[in-house]
Amino acid sequence: MTPRTRRTTAPARVVDLPAQPAGPRRSDIAFPFRVDRRGRTAEAGYDDHVRDMIEQLLFTGPGERVMRPDFGCGLLDLVFAPAGPEVASALQLSVQAALQRWLGDVIEVESLDVTGEESVVRVELAYTVLRTGTRRTDVFEGGAGA
Repeated sequence: MTPRTRRTTAPARVVDLPAQPAGPRRSDIAFPFRVDRRGRTAEAGYDDHVRDMIEQLLFTGPGERVMRPDFGCGLLDLVFAPAGPEVASALQLSVQAALQRWLGDVIEVESLDVTGEESVVRVELAYTVLRTGTRRTDVFEGGAGA
């Protein structure tokens, strides 16, 4: 004869656990690529990663990436173009279009100012990172030697 066991259930307890992020932890590689002090690939916070993506977009010329020939905005193509309001307007429009196309789901552009002096192009960009709500103003400069 087998002994009968009686099961009793204790009342359920509610336990508050610390909030866990939805999905795996995000890890973004710093740009330009470098090694950190631990000897590992350097990482960047999300807002810094977004800034790095903007920098890559601005200073990549169309046709430079083999698998994405239309990526970039050609900012440095006009470094030696004759200075004038027409060139500045065309450049600003090109930068605005590239930001909207490639990063429109990541940032919201608040203001954009593109200026060119001698052999240097300067972009002042105020934007909001949509995921974090962080407002940033960054200045990007590129020239003939960049």
